[in-house]
Amino acid sequence: MYMAAVAVLSVFYAWTLYNISILAVGVRHLRQSRREGGKASRLLAEELPTVSIIVPAKNEEKVVGRLLDALLRLDYPREKREILLVEDGSTDRTFRICEEYAKRHPGRIRLLHKSASDGKPSALNYALKHAEGEVVAFFDADNLPYSDALKRAAEYFSDPSVAAVQGRLCSINADENMLTKFVSYEEAVWCETYLRGKDVLGLFVHLKGSCQFIRRNVLEKLNGFDEDALSEDMELSARLTENGYRIRYASDVRSRQETPSRVRQFFRQRTRWFRGTMQAAFKYSRLMAKPNKKSLDAKLTLLGPFMLIVSLISYLSAFYTPLAAFNLDFALRLLMQTSAIGTSITLVFCGVALAYISKPRRLTNLFWLPFIYFYWSLQAFIALYTVTLILLRKPRKWVKTEKKGAVTNVSAE
Repeated sequence: MYMAAVAVLSVFYAWTLYNISILAVGVRHLRQSRREGGKASRLLAEELPTVSIIVPAKNEEKVVGRLLDALLRLDYPREKREILLVEDGSTDRTFRICEEYAKRHPGRIRLLHKSASDGKPSALNYALKHAEGEVVAFFDADNLPYSDALKRAAEYFSDPSVAAVQGRLCSINADENMLTKFVSYEEAVWCETYLRGKDVLGLFVHLKGSCQFIRRNVLEKLNGFDEDALSEDMELSARLTENGYRIRYASDVRSRQETPSRVRQFFRQRTRWFRGTMQAAFKYSRLMAKPNKKSLDAKLTLLGPFMLIVSLISYLSAFYTPLAAFNLDFALRLLMQTSAIGTSITLVFCGVALAYISKPRRLTNLFWLPFIYFYWSLQAFIALYTVTLILLRKPRKWVKTEKKGAVTNVSAE
């Protein structure tokens, strides 16, 4: 037990330092890119690839209409894009709304209906069979992509080595309450520093399920999405990496989406995400068979939920052991304390990155830092709860995150 504890804490210590370095690279590159400014698409109309836009929709009557309006307004040649709308056994007015749009826009929107729902991955695979575009774009029903999203994504596919692209997801209801504010901040730091840092360093960039773009021939070679996966985006990302495909993070390809506004809603969503990531971690342990920097980073990323649990335990232990009646070995106590310090440094770094990313940029944004600790603790407890579900062999369920159609902030394009 002693040796196992030392080994786990040592791995966590190395994992923390490793991720701090990625965040640092991401912040540095973000500063540089902001000084240089954005670049317009350079591809001519005839050079643009054909795109199939897939939208899975189940009980999305509050949001699906506004997404379809946004997709119809995209700045992309009509003859080079198609919208495949998968209505997945809804019990509300979603099918009727989708049917109305398909009738009003024949040739632009194709409605595919599934009477029985088997989860999002199944709906995506169903639509994939009907896709004809060279690139397949995926948007959840609560998304609102920027009008230039497809054109900017197409730029990345001009590089034949790129198999997939993940765009930046921004919150559309960040100002609804404290929870939505924190989730939106987390997304901003995660995308704009962490994924950016991974992309710059040529490491594992994972897909996030929406505002993602994949070459259709690559998806077909890999037989589409794993329908047993709870996090089909993370599972596919690991499979792409295992097969030597390259995924890019594209900060300039943007879409807004609804952020969970209730703790119960957030808890269920993260439980599914964490369990899906843990599921992929077990499945892709073979990534270490032929180690390279990308496969190693992929494995470390998949271990993220487990590291959250270790960070919580080591953090609490570091403060408890000085008060305990028994004495721990000096090396173990030192590892606990340095692990706790490492966690604190990571959270502080996230706070600094948040202060830099937030607009308007103010030093007072650092006052959010104490709340970042609470938010981190909540996620760590969710990860611990998820492990408990696995140990108790509770059945896996694909739980849909409910959308309300809330809009509190829409950034100008």
